[in-house]
Amino acid sequence: MSYHPESGAIKGGDAAPRGPRLLDEVRRRLRLKHYSLATERAYLQWMRRFILANGKRHPREMGGAEVERFLSSLAVDGRVAASTQNQALSALLFLYREVLRIELPWLDNVVRAKRPRRLPTVLSQAEVRALLATMDGRPWLLASLLYGTGMRLMECLRLRVKDLDFARNEITVRDGKGGKDRRTMLPRALVEPLLREVERARVLHGRDLADGFGEAWLPHALARKYPRAAREFGWQYVFPSAQRSRDPRDGTVRRHHFDEAMLARALKRALAKAGIVKPATCHTLRHSFATHLIEDGYDIRTVQELLGHKDVSTTQIYTHVLNRGGRGVTSPLDRA
Repeated sequence: MSYHPESGAIKGGDAAPRGPRLLDEVRRRLRLKHYSLATERAYLQWMRRFILANGKRHPREMGGAEVERFLSSLAVDGRVAASTQNQALSALLFLYREVLRIELPWLDNVVRAKRPRRLPTVLSQAEVRALLATMDGRPWLLASLLYGTGMRLMECLRLRVKDLDFARNEITVRDGKGGKDRRTMLPRALVEPLLREVERARVLHGRDLADGFGEAWLPHALARKYPRAAREFGWQYVFPSAQRSRDPRDGTVRRHHFDEAMLARALKRALAKAGIVKPATCHTLRHSFATHLIEDGYDIRTVQELLGHKDVSTTQIYTHVLNRGGRGVTSPLDRA
């Protein structure tokens, strides 16, 4: 008998009535637990690959041996990175524990992909200036914000209007990595551009409300607890997309945030224009933020808090010199 991962049908057996299709149930459980759409897509992809790699057998007919063999083949034959193998493992553990309610045995025999220890790519202050000088418009503002605050890419794109505090020159980062909130500086050099961006978002929101839309996506149960909050301006994205789109989770037409792929392409063009040959990405600006602060003598614990690292050992990759002093923090963007 073979299992079709999309339709949920089992070929070659009796046509017995079945419950929800497997991947539909996976989606339901992922959304019930508030996993992101990116994680949902990645998990579903790994589950499909696992099923196809085992001759389309239903996962309920398999177990620890098949999971170990699949994960080992990723490392040995696919030569994937350790993070990729860990993502595949997380997807399959979710499938068995949360959906099929089957506890897998301890996976002792998995061949682990090696995790190389690499230093992050960091741009010099001169390279950052040259990079930003070749950019304009919203990509320039987003790149400046990434370097000037140390935020992760999605933390920046998901900023809400209410999280900008212009009076205190402060940004509140909500639901960062690990589900933690934190605060970072709002560079003085970006106050005026951000005020213009907020005003632009206000105009778009007013048009959406006039057209019968204007609801922002609210995390977790906030939409039920505060049913009117989704239409309030404070909950709108600082960087809204130009077009409205239908949310695949519930079918509601909303205005999503700026597309991260567009920023990545703009940054790639800017790197070529500035003559920078380093393999830099949006995350490189976060690495550069941390490195330049430590170079200027700010305490590594302070940098750790600004970056939102759980452990200081993660921050230590940027330096071998600890506790070099420095209390009040000025954004490196203001100094540049």
